[in-house]
Order: sequence, then structure tokens, then C-alpha cells
Amino acid sequence: MTKYNLNSDMAEGYGPWTMGDDDGLLQIVQSANIACGYHGGDHNIMARVMASAHQNGVSIGAHPGFYDLHGFGRRQMQLSLSEIENLIAYQLGAALAMAALVGAEVSHVKPHGALNNMACNDADMAMAIARAVKAVDSQQIFLAPTLSQLVKAGEKQGLKVAEEVFADRAYMPDGQLAPRSRPDAMIHDSAIALDNCKRMIGDQEIKALDGTILKITAHSICVHGDEPSAIAMAKTIKSGLDDAGFTSTTLPEMMG
Repeated sequence: MTKYNLNSDMAEGYGPWTMGDDDGLLQIVQSANIACGYHGGDHNIMARVMASAHQNGVSIGAHPGFYDLHGFGRRQMQLSLSEIENLIAYQLGAALAMAALVGAEVSHVKPHGALNNMACNDADMAMAIARAVKAVDSQQIFLAPTLSQLVKAGEKQGLKVAEEVFADRAYMPDGQLAPRSRPDAMIHDSAIALDNCKRMIGDQEIKALDGTILKITAHSICVHGDEPSAIAMAKTIKSGLDDAGFTSTTLPEMMG
């Protein structure tokens, strides 16, 4: 049977403000990417969601982004490479500490938002992120979008790299995500998303918006937790893939 991992971004509220249904998603996904306080999240939310993930047998990842609470980490920032290394190290350190506090472990790192998107196409930026992860904890799995500079950087740094695809996003012919500014960038129909996931996991290929077929490696599927359709989307994908004979697993088990 072909294994797959379903992940989702979580803990992205702040103080009394909540984003997404973390508790609901933790009943469906196998891995949780925990916001580290810079694009969303705070120490209390991190601790609560990490504890819940641990109790549900969901593997935990750090989800560091730009220091941009107002823009939810989706606005581009121009930082030096050393600033990017510091940015990642700081947030991964916070995630490791909060996980230790609740008796859990952090097993992967996934960059967030604009930081992630920029590094997908910028080899130097990608290397800075990978260097920081390696310096803090070289045993971390590096969760990076397939066909990206982040994958290459993680491999060059000797990290264990898990390649990620997106259930609810459309792809451009070069293998990068369609910009959110495009009306067709997001996939809201769960049935279409499931068909795409079967292709990405089963056939190891992506069909871009223009019909281009790209061969890929896909270990993990992301469902964005901040979308209103997240729960329905995640349920449809998991049940559909399970019914098709695929087996869900945590990211450490997937990469073990």
C-alpha cells in the first residue's frame, strides 16, 4: 500500500482571537504545523494545540514565518540572509521549548506563507532557512514544497526532506503554486481536490493550470487550516484516499 501524510497549519490564532478549527482537524490529519508566534499564534495557543496534537497521536512541526501578525505572514519582506537564519532559529527554539513543556516533541519544520513562497524560488534564501534548521536541530524533517529550491537546500544541508503538495491550491506550469491574487489559485471543491491528491500521491505527478503534467515526489499533502472548507476538505481527502487503498501515517513514520 502507498503511504501518505496529511498535514495542516494550526495554532494560528492570537490571544482571544481564533483561526480555524484546530481541534476538528486534529481528528483527521496526521501532522500539525504549529505557528510560532510571528505570523500567528502565541505561547498559550502553541502549548494548547501541541498538547492536543500529542494526545491525538499527531506529529508536531514548527511553522515559522515572517514577523507579520497584521499581514498573517503573507506579505513579502526583504531580509538579509543572517536575519532569515535568526528568524528561523528563534521560532524553532520557541517551538521546541513549548513542546518540551507539554511533554511532546517537534519532529519537522515547515516555513510559512510569503517566507516559504519566496524561498521556493530563491536558492540563497532557501539555504539560509535550511542552515538555521540544521544548526538548531539537525534531526528535524524539513517539510518543503515539491520542485522547490527549499527541497534542494534541505538535501544539500543533509536534512531529511519530505516533499509537500497542496490539496487546495492550483499549480503553475513551473511547479510553483498559483499566486493567491489569481481567482483560480484556490481549490474549494473537495471532489476536485481529492482527484488531484490521488494523482499526486498515486501517480506522483501534478497537473498544472494549463494542463502541463509535472513528475514529482510527494510525501505529504497540506490542507490549509484557515480556510472555511478545511474540515470538509480534510475529511473528503482522507476518506477518499483511504477508500482508494492508500494508508495515512505521521510524518516521522512516513520518512522513517
